[in-house]
Amino acid sequence: MRRVLIWAPLVLFALVFGLVASGLVTPADRTVRSAMVGKPLPGLDLKPLLASKPGIATADFAKGKPRLLNVFGSWCIPCIAEAPQLLALKRAGVEIDAIAIRDTPEAVQAFLARNGDPYARIGDDPTGKAQIALGSSGVPETFLIDGQGRIIDQHIGDIRAEDVPAILRKLEAAK
Repeated sequence: MRRVLIWAPLVLFALVFGLVASGLVTPADRTVRSAMVGKPLPGLDLKPLLASKPGIATADFAKGKPRLLNVFGSWCIPCIAEAPQLLALKRAGVEIDAIAIRDTPEAVQAFLARNGDPYARIGDDPTGKAQIALGSSGVPETFLIDGQGRIIDQHIGDIRAEDVPAILRKLEAAK
């Protein structure tokens, strides 16, 4: 019995070490998903960020055609990475609106000049209130909105080339 007690601390240490190591190898999913998926778009009334484009209003999304709502910032590096995919979606006939988070007209205009402009509308969200209302936790995030103004899906992070076909299928199914 005494021999077993001598080894108990080492066995306990090995168990704790194994538990910690398994947590490091397979960390928990810390993705924050929006609780708004499956619900109507919250009341948005964002003034235009650029004089050349209208702002964002919830009523714009209930006109029968599915569309994307992209939450972005000109200061966001992954937003630059997703720009080619947004342009590909636009070429495929997808209407894309945007909410610019804590941004300036000059910075957004420069961003669009460098990376292309896939947006039909850009709303200004200087304090992040609209972003919070959507349940968005960062940029970039893209919401798929059906023709009745209901959020049907959320894409967290930058849209990559391999994501485009699935987004197109979901928009087609939302018609």
